[in-house]
Amino acid sequence: MDMLIGGKHISSDDLAEVKNPYNGEVIDTVPIAHRQTADLAIMEANKAKESLIEMSAFKVSNKLLNVVKKLEDKREEFAKLLTLEVGKPINESLVEVDRSIETLRLSAEEAKRIYGESVPLDAGLNGKGFFAFTQKLPVGVVAAITPFNYPLNLTIHKIAPAIACKNTVIVKPPTEAPLTVIKFCELLNEEFPPGVVNVVTGYGSEVGDYLVCSDEVNKISFTGSVTTGMMISQKAGMKKVTLELGGNDPVIILKDADIDKAVKGIINGAFLNAGQVCMGVKRVIVEEDIADEFARKLVNETEKLIMGNPLDTKTTLGTLISEKAAIQVEETVKNAVEKGAKILTGGVRDGAFYSATVVDYVTRDMDLVVRETFGPIAPIIRVKNLDEAIDVANDTEYGLQAGVFTSDYSSSMRCAQEIEAGTVFVNKQSTFRTDNMPFGGFKNSGVGKEGIKYAFDEMTKTKLIGLNLR
Repeated sequence: MDMLIGGKHISSDDLAEVKNPYNGEVIDTVPIAHRQTADLAIMEANKAKESLIEMSAFKVSNKLLNVVKKLEDKREEFAKLLTLEVGKPINESLVEVDRSIETLRLSAEEAKRIYGESVPLDAGLNGKGFFAFTQKLPVGVVAAITPFNYPLNLTIHKIAPAIACKNTVIVKPPTEAPLTVIKFCELLNEEFPPGVVNVVTGYGSEVGDYLVCSDEVNKISFTGSVTTGMMISQKAGMKKVTLELGGNDPVIILKDADIDKAVKGIINGAFLNAGQVCMGVKRVIVEEDIADEFARKLVNETEKLIMGNPLDTKTTLGTLISEKAAIQVEETVKNAVEKGAKILTGGVRDGAFYSATVVDYVTRDMDLVVRETFGPIAPIIRVKNLDEAIDVANDTEYGLQAGVFTSDYSSSMRCAQEIEAGTVFVNKQSTFRTDNMPFGGFKNSGVGKEGIKYAFDEMTKTKLIGLNLR
């Protein structure tokens, strides 16, 4: 597939292969962009700003709804391509496409609700006699740098709100999984003027750095690692920045919890998309009194998962994004075992596959739970009581989402108040998101919020207009 710049398909002599992680076959190739290509995309995005600003909110909304219909019509086609380039089970890919449709529709609806507000200047000294109000204006050009794990939905979470707010966009998709993003942006290009949406592909640092540092780019929206996010924040200068940098999400299971419900939550939370989820369950913190029973039931349910061809509808556990990623998970688990942890089930790698794994007797200082392990692992940390559980939950540089399972109102409220995370769910795992909710964490999990209405705040700037009526 080619890049998409200024409404045209742009190729290159340098190509990167996109491989199916399940069998290693080359699905397609994409051009490797360089600074000249990124500069062309920036120029086209800036040229297109006026054409988008001139559109009414009604027209922008309708055009986005037209893309919703097109994506609905190609639901199965997009899901298959997602599975081929990412390795997630086809049923999970279908869910991602459905969520993408919803995210796009929500953005289209919200495009007609970009409100300012009246400001009572007479509440301040010398303000009497003024009538003042605010307007929400587009920031200009948004650079969206997106990850591999949910390439379609997470890209739409950036570019749909951006366009709905009348910003033009340059997308830098992940090199491992750019195809679905390009295909979706082609649908947008059928509705919007040339240059409103542009796609540059290839390896990250050269193009990414150029977009981040350019004075002609007004906003950076990035999802990825803490290391890269910090570099972006240092280089972006005075641009608006939204950084979603992952998580090390805890789920606390107290002795009065519904254990079966908690087990189901951990299965969904730790093994979804082979554990490659920023808000996935990364630490399972269990009170000692119920730890043995919980671990036994978790193992029983884990062993029901079916690892196999991601295109088979019976498959419930697909591959990681690459064999290299699977090897990294394998080494992390081995390191924990060497330090005293115990594998209760799983722990087997086969190419890019890593089996669903339950690891017990994990301690808070093991790399398995100190860092964000991006794989299908459920690490059990046993604690004595609620105080220790909250202490362990907060013992991390991250603070994205968290969950607690308990039947006690007081315990649930303590967790909700004391866990340092952008979201805390009660009797639900951390791996839960609706596409309209505010999404973004504390600490090194990033800055800013996604989630349509909340993303709109990040994609606009506020102007005050004051009329002196005296």
